[in-house]
Amino acid sequence: MDRKVIEQTIKEMGLEDFSSVTIRDIAKLSKKLETILGEKFVHLEMGVPGLKPSQIGVDAEINALKNNCAQSYPPNDGIPEIKNAASRFVKAFIDLDIDPLCCMPTTGSMQGTFAVFTTLKHADPKKDTVLFIHPGFPVQTTQCEVIGLKTLGIDIYGFRGEKLISKLREILSKGNICSIVYSNPNNPSWVCFTDEELQGIGKLATEFDVVVLEDLAYFAMDFRNDLSKPFEAPFQPSVGKYTKNYVVSISGSKAFSYAGQRIGVSCISNDLYHRKFKNLEEKFGVAEFGNFMANRVLYTLSSGVTHSVQFAMSAMMNAASDGKFNFLNEVKEYGRRAKFLKDVLLNNGFYLVYDNDMGKPLADGFYFTVQYPNMTAVELTKELMFYGIAVFPLNTMGSLEQGVRICTSFFHKDLENVFKERIEKFAKDFPVK
Repeated sequence: MDRKVIEQTIKEMGLEDFSSVTIRDIAKLSKKLETILGEKFVHLEMGVPGLKPSQIGVDAEINALKNNCAQSYPPNDGIPEIKNAASRFVKAFIDLDIDPLCCMPTTGSMQGTFAVFTTLKHADPKKDTVLFIHPGFPVQTTQCEVIGLKTLGIDIYGFRGEKLISKLREILSKGNICSIVYSNPNNPSWVCFTDEELQGIGKLATEFDVVVLEDLAYFAMDFRNDLSKPFEAPFQPSVGKYTKNYVVSISGSKAFSYAGQRIGVSCISNDLYHRKFKNLEEKFGVAEFGNFMANRVLYTLSSGVTHSVQFAMSAMMNAASDGKFNFLNEVKEYGRRAKFLKDVLLNNGFYLVYDNDMGKPLADGFYFTVQYPNMTAVELTKELMFYGIAVFPLNTMGSLEQGVRICTSFFHKDLENVFKERIEKFAKDFPVK
């Protein structure tokens, strides 16, 4: 591709320093270059679902609108249908017992994390710091900054098993941590915590009285195990088995490909929901964690979630729990794409950054991470742009390792030959010595 045009466009957009770019900056730049150059980019930067939304959800939402749901405000903490469906879904696929009352729909799981962080900010002012197990979703760190919470991070690259638990204990012993946050499977490394690690995290959460925010955006997408059968083991692993101090965040975006309608569910443990905090009562007149989150935080953010989409999420969750909708069969396509992309990259001098999962091969899924010899993450991100390939550097996701994130969602079969040709050209231009 025309290097001069690309360099000029980068300069015009003020993106000369790729070390501070956002995902949307990369996406905007690559789409602008497509228009200018008239050539299609291979988009591996954006974590946007690349599959059609579930027809079950679409039909349910259309039906709800036809039945005039749009004329009335939804409850702050969700309609009964979604609360019951979410409670049943977490029992079916995680084997957790969470009352419907404690399951709240949010406008995307991002709003759910924002609401949890806000509640924690006010619940105990002495605990003013959120601990992230990185790499992770960078916007969650931004949410904390907006709210006024401090953040700390540890890179999972060097901390697995007992080393992870020991490091967490060291940090938690200072007494200023209000929450531990991670995604499982991890965005972007795609490592998955073991039950032993989750048990260790859960015990520490109880001992040091911190809330674990478990982000299950990529629900049950560890395709090494069949987690698709409701009410049958194996289940999606969860810290909820080992502590009462947790919030499980479930997204409709990836598992159900329902991103555009912005729907997620925050499932708060029964004990945490009903736990009373003196500071909440004194400042807001509502002592319960869950009540405060629903009727102070979510109420002031959006006064509930769009009525019709709650019916869509309810229908999809119920169909999955009934065994009538195997949502994982549909998203396994991401695993096929990941295997192809990995094979091409590894055959042309690239290597995996997060390259194993406690000694086992990584699952093929929505994301993985790679690097090229003798380049930094920023250099590789920028250089691949000249070959019509958009990726995202790991340093912006809390990782201490050099490399880039590869997202499989937009990689369709008709791009396979183009991608292979471009990567082979890149490897030829930058021979590994």
